[in-house]
Amino acid sequence: MNWILPEGRSLDFKGLSTPLTVVRGLGGGGQGQVFEVNVAGEHLALKWYFPNCLARDPSLPKRLAESIRATAPNSDFLWPIALLRPTAATAVGINLSEPGCGYLMGLRPPAFVGAIEHYSGRIEISLKNVLRAGFFLADDFHDLHSKGLCYKDISLGNIFLDPATGSILICDNDNVDIDGRELSSVLGTPGFIAPEVLMGRARPGTNSDLFSLAVLLFRLLTRHDPLKGQMELAIDCLDEPARRRIYGKDPVFIFDPADQRNRPNPQEHAAALITWPIYPLELQKLFLQTFCKGMKSPAKRALTGQWKEALAKTIDRRQLCHQCGQENFPNQPATPTECWHCSKPLNKPQILRLANGAVTVSADNELYPHHFDPLKPPQLKAPVAQVLQHPTDASILGLKNLSSESWTAILANGTKTTIESGKTCNLAALIQLYTPMGDVIPTI
Repeated sequence: MNWILPEGRSLDFKGLSTPLTVVRGLGGGGQGQVFEVNVAGEHLALKWYFPNCLARDPSLPKRLAESIRATAPNSDFLWPIALLRPTAATAVGINLSEPGCGYLMGLRPPAFVGAIEHYSGRIEISLKNVLRAGFFLADDFHDLHSKGLCYKDISLGNIFLDPATGSILICDNDNVDIDGRELSSVLGTPGFIAPEVLMGRARPGTNSDLFSLAVLLFRLLTRHDPLKGQMELAIDCLDEPARRRIYGKDPVFIFDPADQRNRPNPQEHAAALITWPIYPLELQKLFLQTFCKGMKSPAKRALTGQWKEALAKTIDRRQLCHQCGQENFPNQPATPTECWHCSKPLNKPQILRLANGAVTVSADNELYPHHFDPLKPPQLKAPVAQVLQHPTDASILGLKNLSSESWTAILANGTKTTIESGKTCNLAALIQLYTPMGDVIPTI
């Protein structure tokens, strides 16, 4: 690749008190190129725009400056931190045809990979961590929208995830704008654009973000496009008019209960048919809400808070099959059901009852503050307890105290014992657990 900024060079920019060193080029796209740079010993990423990008979107520097002043909604956003323009000497020294501009942002850690890698089946990631990634997406866009901002271009290409934890990072935040303002020319990524935006009936905003978010969540959970079914297969040439018909003029969700025209083909769309039934009805209903009534009525789309609640509760239902080890998410964990993977009956699990919900006892499931308090919004970054397998006998499960305070456990033999921070109690012997946050009652 021919890099706009020469690797290894030390360059001066307006807005920086010291020169930066271009360490290496990281990649490029339609808007520009991204570089790893060293600024006073700190390694950051620098996105530098092509002149034609700035010509198409002349308000871009203004939006960037506003975003920098507003600061990031939270730490998951690789947010612009400084707008850079070359000094006259730099522009001449590296033969820039036009001065141009770029911006600095945090550098993506190596553990994070593009979400497209999961969608394409090129990485290993548990269903739990896919659901966690979905939760963090909903949480992040909830925070963004709460600041009166919209993203406009939610897609697989703008998301990085850590397969080991489900943590995410959101890049390309230069498209962010004030909701309702029409400065930007950005409409979104094909396949993720809301129908009303694609057909020119509306500009991108929070309502179209909600549609794009639902598409992204569906693709992460099923590894399939929610609008690609029999209707697409019937088209000989998927040209632009055909795409506009499928995604804009006559979009039909592949699992729309009232419209059978676009059902998945068993051979071509096997992934959708296998994965959709894995998830509980409470989560499926939000996709139906957004892709059925919400398809043509943007105000009826599922909100970020609804996604957070449903995704968190789905994770709470997680149960490992004792035969094949696959993750299951039953609608009613206490009701007999079969493993979606091996079709063997699932064992009736132990359930932890709390003031604000119930959590299935299965290895690596966690308790959070919101489980004890209905007034706390769900969050998945600071667990207070975790279900662990015994190191030598996987059939024995314990609950580890991850909080900073001691608990009191009532055991089956009637005795009381203290569970200090960092210690684990055997769930098979537990009758009730008293914590400063609230009680935990195991049931079968």
